[in-house]
Amino acid sequence: MSPDPDMPAGEAAAPQVEVVPLGRVNSTAAQVVAANLQALLALNAIVTPALPEPSQALLAARGQYDAGIILQDLAGSQEAPLRLGLLDKDLCVPFLTYVLGESQLGGRAAVMSLHRLKQGEGGGRAQRHVMLERAAKVGLHEIAHVMGLEHCRTAGCLMRFSAGLTSLDRLNLGFCPACERDLDRLRIERFS
Repeated sequence: MSPDPDMPAGEAAAPQVEVVPLGRVNSTAAQVVAANLQALLALNAIVTPALPEPSQALLAARGQYDAGIILQDLAGSQEAPLRLGLLDKDLCVPFLTYVLGESQLGGRAAVMSLHRLKQGEGGGRAQRHVMLERAAKVGLHEIAHVMGLEHCRTAGCLMRFSAGLTSLDRLNLGFCPACERDLDRLRIERFS
């Protein structure tokens, strides 16, 4: 990530968002998510060293990880920066079959999964650039929720609810003008 131009030489800006790999995670995906948080949300984002896979959140009968448990762990152990957990395993919440990501609206933490983002048409594997764009979209969406932004009804806006990969792929890698204005206000409120 590029340093803040207002910081003295040799001094790095404090991160506003930590992208936290949970277990073995594609390092390029983690860097792409952090770079997009920085570029599109104007937040200083870093990728931290990996934490262990959250075995305490494994729902063995479902073969999935409970996003709520992971969110509690991520939010409970942090001080200043927001945190986005990045997992390569399938995520769920008890009342849904799966989720691509989950966040604390106006809170401190979010979590997302790369597991389903790798899926291509017909059960094959998605092209690398498709998976990375999906990861950027989910990461931006979830951190925008953490900042306090709710879902949007504008077609193509990154804050529009996505029920799956088809609807995710239709979204722009960006926010509608109304969400951009709200994000500017929320960023000032949160970090000034």
